[in-house]
Amino acid sequence: TKMERTLQPTTKQQAWVLPPTVWALAQPNLENLTASFAPISLKQMDTVALLNRVDIKFIMTTEQLLTTLAQIQPCYWMLSINGQRLNHYRTLYFDTPNFGLYHDHVTGRAERYKVRSREYIDSHLAFFEVKHKTRKDRTIKERIPTSDQVVQLSSETNRWLRQVSPLDGSLLEPKLWNTFTRITLVSRNYTERVTLDVDLAFYAGTKVARLDGLAIAEVKMDANFGASAFLEQMRAQRIRQQGFSKYSIGVASLYEQVKKNSIKPKMLWLEKMMKGASQYERNN
Repeated sequence: TKMERTLQPTTKQQAWVLPPTVWALAQPNLENLTASFAPISLKQMDTVALLNRVDIKFIMTTEQLLTTLAQIQPCYWMLSINGQRLNHYRTLYFDTPNFGLYHDHVTGRAERYKVRSREYIDSHLAFFEVKHKTRKDRTIKERIPTSDQVVQLSSETNRWLRQVSPLDGSLLEPKLWNTFTRITLVSRNYTERVTLDVDLAFYAGTKVARLDGLAIAEVKMDANFGASAFLEQMRAQRIRQQGFSKYSIGVASLYEQVKKNSIKPKMLWLEKMMKGASQYERNN
């Protein structure tokens, strides 16, 4: 796809080797706008951890994101880590050799899982995580802290994985790196968090794919309700709810051997959005 590019490696790279990442914020005005939000700390966010939740996702351009943030500022706090509002994440996803977890997702299996290790770059925290999407459309996340980001599953992580899921860790291998910059909003009035991800990039060996000019929003609530300033802005801007999986988009972009028919329309739509965002930036 047009999203895919090739890195110039100095040595042969495997899927688990950490790629050379560049944190290049696509929209410079974003940093100025985030400063207008009242801060909330990681500890204060504990009351809205929402590990068992309903997720609603949206895809928008960074220009639409700027408009949204300007409108909803009085209704949300913004996560601040050591004074930083734009926080950097790095994730490594694991799957079976034949991409069984990926295929469960793109074929719409009712019960599906993702296995990943995630590093919160700015807070120097790392976790090994399992996300379970249930047939009742709820998302349940289990995780354990790790001293460093996990790049190969150990006997310890395999034991934990068996305790919280039906998955066998000995059958999983690292498949895809993902990096992004995240803004986290916490509602002042409801049990609601909103994550806003920009600068999305995917890496597998020497290949890289980027989603330049786009933002992925995820509203996380303990119940499916509509009294949300963010959701009201989505309706006002006619931005419709969209399913989106970072792992699935990354795999489909960088691996030739996987099934893509069901996800191809989404990838073509993303490329059209990126083209429109690029055109807008050139004209303004």
